[in-house]
Amino acid sequence: MTGGLWIALDGMGGDNAPNAVVAGADAILERHPQVRFLIFGDQAKLKPLVDATGRLKGASEIRHTDVVVRGDDKPSQALRKGRGSSMGLAIEAVKEGQAVGVVSAGNTGALMALAKFGLRTLPGIDRPALASLLPTRRGESVMLDLGANVECDARNLVEFAVMGAQFARALLGRLKPTVGLLNVGSEEMKGHDDVRQAAERLRSSEDLPFTFHGFVEGDDIGAGTVDVVVTDGFTGNIALKTAEGTAKLVTGYMSLALRRSWTTRLGALLALPALRALRDRLDPRQYNGGVFLGLNGITVKSHGGTDAIGFAAAIDVAVDMARSQMVERIAEDIRCFPAHLLSPTQPAVAVT
Repeated sequence: MTGGLWIALDGMGGDNAPNAVVAGADAILERHPQVRFLIFGDQAKLKPLVDATGRLKGASEIRHTDVVVRGDDKPSQALRKGRGSSMGLAIEAVKEGQAVGVVSAGNTGALMALAKFGLRTLPGIDRPALASLLPTRRGESVMLDLGANVECDARNLVEFAVMGAQFARALLGRLKPTVGLLNVGSEEMKGHDDVRQAAERLRSSEDLPFTFHGFVEGDDIGAGTVDVVVTDGFTGNIALKTAEGTAKLVTGYMSLALRRSWTTRLGALLALPALRALRDRLDPRQYNGGVFLGLNGITVKSHGGTDAIGFAAAIDVAVDMARSQMVERIAEDIRCFPAHLLSPTQPAVAVT
């Protein structure tokens, strides 16, 4: 495609599609007027929404399909029937070079399966990882994996470290990011075999494209101790959902406390600018957009229940990745990384 930076959108993915998809795409054009969209989905539903926008009508092309990947579809089902769906065709557009990336709020497992099948992993990458930004006391940090791989070995964790560091360079501007492995303690003997082997591999290299901090604990995530937190998808997904739930708990308690009496309501009125800043800082929509790193193409997963603001944030991530040529940079980092550090993990030998 010519004339701008083309992004493929799954127009029917997510709880609030297609309204949130169209409104989010229209909103992003205020920040990125050069972006263009290929929107895949039911034309009868999409066209009236697009025609009613101020900017999107002249900056998009609708491609019809009435096939949709449902939220409860298993990845195997998506692979069988989903290639002609709004999600599958959006991924295909990236594969064929018609778009630089795809954004979808649809089924996470299906998106992972279709993207991995259609785009393939980069040379040297064993598994893709789901990465996203999290707010911290120091600003923002990258965390991965957030659920794509429930079980990971030492090789996978090292790959995640390399990819996460490049993600931090692109989105956070960190020239040499600090990377930590999430563990149950900071001591070298703590943790299971895979995380300790990954740490040993990273410590043994003297020419890393990032600074290896060592082990970090759960409270280091919010503290922003490192720029990149690396863990397996099981632990990472629980940590992410816990952080999101805690943010909602804090804002809910604060709202109740400030409405308790006329004096607290008056105090809230006086503190309104600060309270709004806190609300915006903790708003998960501002950090919406998980990225499947390690694929041969940009694939951004939006939260399924997000609105237009959150979907626009996910598009923003795709645009930043495209501009920074992050896929190519990750491929180069992996190619130049010491080969022995990315070798398959050898099973432990029992001592008798």
